[in-house]
Amino acid sequence: MSSETGADRREREPEHARDEEAVSRFVERFAAEMTEAGMQRMASRVFAALLADDDGSMTSAELSEQLRISPAAVSGAINYLTQVSMVGRERDPGSRRDRYRLHNEIWYATFAGRDRVLTRWEHTLKEGAQTLGPDTPAGTRLAETAEFFEFLQTELVGMMDRWRDYRKKFDLPEGKS
Repeated sequence: MSSETGADRREREPEHARDEEAVSRFVERFAAEMTEAGMQRMASRVFAALLADDDGSMTSAELSEQLRISPAAVSGAINYLTQVSMVGRERDPGSRRDRYRLHNEIWYATFAGRDRVLTRWEHTLKEGAQTLGPDTPAGTRLAETAEFFEFLQTELVGMMDRWRDYRKKFDLPEGKS
């Protein structure tokens, strides 16, 4: 792992110079998409900034500077992102500063983690259907929803297997879990 930070990379002339305005527009556009899908606004912005960073890793000061937000806003966003397992904290050797890093294979891990949530929802919905009565309109609706989540889980497992095969087929880099 390189000890070079995002700020170090930005201070030197990169091989492929980035248009920082274009990067900023991308970060804000993708963050807006995630916010519209239900993610917290600041968490979306911080996540998008990390996603656009070459090594997916930045300090609070770097995030504050890039996004023009307060350290408190960064802290709140990071707390949310770590709680939902999208970002991890680490320390550079010899430093007291936290560095926030995207987890490897973030999308795979995020979708794979949904399996646990779907299982809990499925069980709760099945109990609810029994409680409400399987022949009532509400009970029927809950039972159908539970069956949908069971179907979704089965499909999700197969899709994740196909993704691993796809990565190999196109020689995409393997993430470290």
